[in-house]
Amino acid sequence: MEKIKMTTPLVEMDGDEMTRVLWKWIKDELILPYIDLKSEYYDLGLEYRNQTDDKVTAESAEATKKYGVAVKCATITPNAARMTEYNLKEMWKSPNGTIRAILDGTVFRAPIIVKGIEPYVKTWKKPITIARHAYGDVYKATEMKVSKAGKAELVFTAEDGSETRELIHEFNGAGILQGQHNLNKSIESFARSCFNFALDTKQDLWFSSKDTISKKYDHTFKDIFQEIFDKEYADSFKEAGIEYFYTLIDDAVARVIRSEGGYIWACKNYDGDVMSDMVATAFGSLSMMTSVLVSPEGNYEYEAAHGTVQRHYYKHLKGEKTGTNPIATIFAWTGALRKRGELDGINALCVFADKMEKACITTIENGKMTNDLAIISTIENPTVLNSEDFIKAIRAAYEEL
Repeated sequence: MEKIKMTTPLVEMDGDEMTRVLWKWIKDELILPYIDLKSEYYDLGLEYRNQTDDKVTAESAEATKKYGVAVKCATITPNAARMTEYNLKEMWKSPNGTIRAILDGTVFRAPIIVKGIEPYVKTWKKPITIARHAYGDVYKATEMKVSKAGKAELVFTAEDGSETRELIHEFNGAGILQGQHNLNKSIESFARSCFNFALDTKQDLWFSSKDTISKKYDHTFKDIFQEIFDKEYADSFKEAGIEYFYTLIDDAVARVIRSEGGYIWACKNYDGDVMSDMVATAFGSLSMMTSVLVSPEGNYEYEAAHGTVQRHYYKHLKGEKTGTNPIATIFAWTGALRKRGELDGINALCVFADKMEKACITTIENGKMTNDLAIISTIENPTVLNSEDFIKAIRAAYEEL
């Protein structure tokens, strides 16, 4: 069978630990036999990031701007233990945070629905897509420990030297401080990405924050969303038959639990981080979720929403077979290849992506799966497979379609 030809490379960002192992298996079994792959490769494994003083991460993001589509493996964000384990020069920042800041994108995460893996919330029948703002707030915060009594102030010094001050707190003793920020430009990009994605997917869009408490910070998010919607998107939403509305995040949580799904829920950075994990787990598993970073300029970076699966990696190094679920990583590849096909007018890539995703779902619905799915599946007597055998079963299902 002749391989599918590509015209433009996609950016390939390799990663760490067990997901790096899966990356190679997926490419060897499910991608390279069918596609004459053109990719610009970047090694975002922690060892190479350390060698390059993490310049490779910024280079991969700039390449994504150049080519428009990237696919990313899960990567380590180091802590103190990783500093010692990898003999790091410094505690490098999250690669995802760096890439998101450079692309100024919004992360859209949605569960992969499979028969036999039933949501824990009984009313949920359709996917719920979390749109997570990918800049600022607690992820760019400055923190301080206070050791004694004193006064803490928030101070802004303008370019002309003038100052604006707000009292934070009069401390009577020890405590802690944190300063957060965001940018109107980034919030505007977040809003437009959400509105565009809603129109592309023909889904209602919700946005939630806590503007009743955060009357300047969160209220600015609310105001910017509403202004952009009214000026640029109201007519398009009406024509598409979809709705945008704002609600407080506590009200949104109640609505989400009572809903049947089938909409986009836009959240600030931390809210989206937490709620995407909640939604994924409630639908079944973090390893059964798609994740794509979309920039306002139309650049796309597809990734798995989960971590590097350290525990399985250590077993793998001992020669033990492990059952790490590869579905989210496979869907990152298919998402990137489908988008590359759409942008380049190569329908065969889109057909391949659809067919490979169907093969993944068919394999699970036929009772073949990794253990994380078997323990929550309603399918009777599922066949539990290790990662390699599961990937091979998906390949067999693909070739039967």
